[in-house]
Amino acid sequence: MSHPYDPFRFLPGAPGSPVILHVPHSSRTIPPAVREGIVLDDDALERELDHITDSHTDRLAEAAADASALTPWRFVNGLSRLVVDPERFPDEREVMLSAGMGAVYTRTTHREPLRPAGVDPRPLIDRYFTPYARAMTAAVADRLAAAGRAVIIDVHSYPTERLPYELHGDGPRPPVCLGTDAFHTPPALTAAARTAFAGFGGTGTDSPFAGAYVPLEFYGRDPRVSALMVEIRRDGYMREPGGPAGPGLTALADALAGLVDVVSRP
Repeated sequence: MSHPYDPFRFLPGAPGSPVILHVPHSSRTIPPAVREGIVLDDDALERELDHITDSHTDRLAEAAADASALTPWRFVNGLSRLVVDPERFPDEREVMLSAGMGAVYTRTTHREPLRPAGVDPRPLIDRYFTPYARAMTAAVADRLAAAGRAVIIDVHSYPTERLPYELHGDGPRPPVCLGTDAFHTPPALTAAARTAFAGFGGTGTDSPFAGAYVPLEFYGRDPRVSALMVEIRRDGYMREPGGPAGPGLTALADALAGLVDVVSRP
């Protein structure tokens, strides 16, 4: 899709692969018109991006795709989640609204104002959220048509120490957290991920973050669409917050490739 800020990219994999590596939070890019609506000064915005961005997860997904026996497809958000967060519900169903972090964030990770009080989120949802959701829906439909099923693996990271915005940050913070959905995450998918990431100090389920992303057209309706969220604790592969990647990234990418290989098999 042509856009001066590359809002998202759907990068092709093997024709028969059912897997989509979804990377929604790796970018720091904010278009100037959106920047104007953010109340933080430039230094504070950079600090916020350090905390909120899942840094280097696009590189991790790319390396995993390159290492997989059957190349998965990749859907990569080209804009910061401070523009819109494509994984939130765009309405009152979103539990993170209570923290000022619905589809359009109004508060920072430290619960400070990000946008003016009473801001209307609809223009940003119409401009950025809706096209993203449509494109991701089409990507899943494409895999269903080609492979008869779709497996969405969400590639995220999270900080070693709890940030103030987290609603459920009191629980365990394992090296790898697996987010699941009762309808869309079959036990075999979770088990395969536990095996793939067994060498990193342990995996946990749905703590500190829970759930898995499925486009609303399929959510709770189509069992051919399975999904798993992989949340990697940042001290395993980078310097926090917002620093460079370290050698752990390659090992984690190889583990992700191993998971892709398992779930790609018929």
